Amino acid sequence: MAELSQILKQATGVVAARGEGVLLFDEDDRRYLDFTAGIGVTSTGHCHPRVVAAAQEQVGKIIHAQYTTVMHRPLLTLVDRLGEVLPQHLDRMFFANSGSEAIEAALRLSRQATGRPNVIVFHGGFHGRTVAAASMTTSGTKFRSGFSPLMAGVHVSPFPDPGHFGWPVEQATDFALSQLDYVLQTLSTPADTAAFFVEPVLGEGGYVPANERFFAGLRERADEHGILLVVDEVQTGFGRTGKFWGGDHFGSQPDILVTAKGLASGFPLSGIAASSALMEKAWPGSQGGTYGANAVACAAAVATLDVIQDEGLVQNSAERGAQLKQALQMVADKHEQITDVRGLGLMVGNEFRDANGKPDPVTAAAVQQEAARRGLLLLTCGAWSQVVRFIPALVVTPDAIDEAASIWSDAVSAITT
Repeated sequence: MAELSQILKQATGVVAARGEGVLLFDEDDRRYLDFTAGIGVTSTGHCHPRVVAAAQEQVGKIIHAQYTTVMHRPLLTLVDRLGEVLPQHLDRMFFANSGSEAIEAALRLSRQATGRPNVIVFHGGFHGRTVAAASMTTSGTKFRSGFSPLMAGVHVSPFPDPGHFGWPVEQATDFALSQLDYVLQTLSTPADTAAFFVEPVLGEGGYVPANERFFAGLRERADEHGILLVVDEVQTGFGRTGKFWGGDHFGSQPDILVTAKGLASGFPLSGIAASSALMEKAWPGSQGGTYGANAVACAAAVATLDVIQDEGLVQNSAERGAQLKQALQMVADKHEQITDVRGLGLMVGNEFRDANGKPDPVTAAAVQQEAARRGLLLLTCGAWSQVVRFIPALVVTPDAIDEAASIWSDAVSAITT
């Protein structure tokens, strides 16, 4: 009798039967507030009627039209629509299925375009689980251990994480930029460095935002040395942070932008965007894939863009995110175990530390599980899994935020008092 791998770790014991907006219902029809959104994937909520209708209509026309063999209208429409929201200079797209695939496509393009072997990533970043993407991931050893040797040519530089260093953000930024210069001087000379890969907000690394001066420093060094700046918007894109792209908070000007997760409201779709001049430097045959730009996924992505625009979901993310962060901070103020509430938009993390100031994954996990028992689904992240993250769909309402904050408050109190 076949079963799921026993290594798969379930964050909750819920068997989901149906979903609507930010709600999930199990097989006994018990209602849960889903503040995981499939790890930030269901951007328009579960089963948004317009996304469902678009997918259903496309299923009846054509499901799979492999896009290096034939083209299809949902793909062409999606490219046009993405041109309206991408940075203006990024006018060429390549599509794949997952964030990891898109990261590897960006890596391949970076190396081929520059003729350089190395990349620099930033400590705490998560870029995926496939070999190259895992080699670039430093948010936790569980993503990269046990299948060495990993890909060569990856060097790691500090991310400006004030909480990790125990410094003000300006000091952390000074340190991160000075250490990046040191990496370029001692580990990977600029002449060997193809790209910087960076998240605007560390995802699996603990929901730590970057800042404008750090991104300006990356851009300055990239321009000075002919290095490409690759911004990983897999989790931060499509309105998640209260702006359409997470990097918009910091004046980011990427050479390559990577997107996935919220792009198609739950259908597997990812992509990279670059300028025409850069994209044409990719080697012939280096871009492709059987399922990339699936017709149903593309139709869902077009509908997702319609919903985000027509329902003002980027603005809702900013407003509901501020409401959520304020409510969570009020809880943290009552419990010394929560030492930080941080994030942008609807991407908010609560950090747990013990009486000695050490990361406290035990309490974080206990509160996350208690919240699930009370009807609120959450996830953990951070190097020690010491951060509980809130990442609801962009359609979340003020009442749902208030309900989630109330459940959270009760769960924290139940575990910590």
